[in-house]
Amino acid sequence: MDIIQLLEELESIITRSPRFPFTSNIWVNEDELFDVLDQLRISIPNEIKEANHIQAERDHILERAQEEANRLIDMAKEKMMTAVDNHEIVELAKIRAEEIIDQSKQDALNLQRHSNTYAADHLSTLEEQLLKLLTTVRNGLRQLQETQTQIETGEHHADDNPSDQPKDLEY
Repeated sequence: MDIIQLLEELESIITRSPRFPFTSNIWVNEDELFDVLDQLRISIPNEIKEANHIQAERDHILERAQEEANRLIDMAKEKMMTAVDNHEIVELAKIRAEEIIDQSKQDALNLQRHSNTYAADHLSTLEEQLLKLLTTVRNGLRQLQETQTQIETGEHHADDNPSDQPKDLEY
């Protein structure tokens, strides 16, 4: 399951949990909540592995672009050396070699820009997902802490009036 689906499941658990009357507090099935949190812990490393894979792919593309640029430069140099006999051919070769070098540098820059954009897009998406996950987890923890604080301070006495307790919770 991916992180977004797990977050939706966590949200579903919260929204379908019964509410305490006259409060914004809810009863949450602890086992169900911890199950989703465990799945999130498992999924996050997979997302990080994917980001690392994207970074490695970007590096590989840049390496290939540099190799191609070097190959084109070597080809241009070789063409220049074979045309030394004739001055006119030499001049044309120099011009063509410069064009090839300029084009290969431009191709390498374009490939690098594309790779950076590709990696940035995927890393931004991952960052967004992780921020949403972190916000959801923090909200859940905050709600649980508020509920626990209310229970500890006596603001909520579940056993004072048994008819106030939700009927579908397991104790």
